[in-house]
Amino acid sequence: MGRQKTEKRSGKKSRAVLADAHALYEAAVQCAETEIDFIDAEFTRLRDRTAHYLREDFCGTANAACEWVRRRRKNYATAIDLEPSVLAWGQEHHVLELGAAEQARVALVNADVMSVDTPLQDIIIAMNFSYWVFKERRLLRRYFKRLRDSLVDDGVAFLDCYGGYDAFRVLKERTQHKRFTYVWDQASYNPVNGDLTCHIHFNFPDGSRMKRAFSYDWRLWTLPEIREVLTEAGFQRSVVYWQGWDDETESGNGEFSAVETADADAGWICYLAALK
Repeated sequence: MGRQKTEKRSGKKSRAVLADAHALYEAAVQCAETEIDFIDAEFTRLRDRTAHYLREDFCGTANAACEWVRRRRKNYATAIDLEPSVLAWGQEHHVLELGAAEQARVALVNADVMSVDTPLQDIIIAMNFSYWVFKERRLLRRYFKRLRDSLVDDGVAFLDCYGGYDAFRVLKERTQHKRFTYVWDQASYNPVNGDLTCHIHFNFPDGSRMKRAFSYDWRLWTLPEIREVLTEAGFQRSVVYWQGWDDETESGNGEFSAVETADADAGWICYLAALK
């Protein structure tokens, strides 16, 4: 209460009030350049050609879509999200930062990924575990079928996934950044049906906090389940890419390699490629 009174008298606003949640999110958990590097290279390796058409489902601020069109003059991107306000943020902070020719090659679409119709794509991505919003197997299979139907004959869908025995726990993980602390809050998990509720908070050096800047109501899907549903949806095969380990930092090194076996770590993040 004392801090609040002081801030009111002085006219100062806390860092939490002044901060932009979308900018913080991108700084804390997203590196579009690295992600597009991986997707671009793996598509070429898997299909022996260069991709030009990419769709970003659950795109949020369309950061990855904009990064895609920067790569080549023949690259086109479609970014899809249900929330108009976050698309508007992406338009202002990413699309309008592109050159005029690049802007003409990216389309932001306010639509439901379950019903949207787009031209056939070389690549479709659904990142940041966004597809976990589909809690029932039939719904996830339906979404994966729509992915497959929206790809060209040799198209590839890229997803990400996280897990490990800590993924089933109620916990908070804090990561210190230069101007803020990122807090990943696994608030609840129901082992009966797999329901998982998570929040992202941001803490600041002045003691202020942006609580529940983002919240997620998901099912915690396991890798075997996801791969099985991809097969049921008609994908030819799926590839899992596991992150390497840096002994000095005792964390992932950002390098992902195709695997069929992996260590039973407390926490891991991986990519999947689903080949039509």
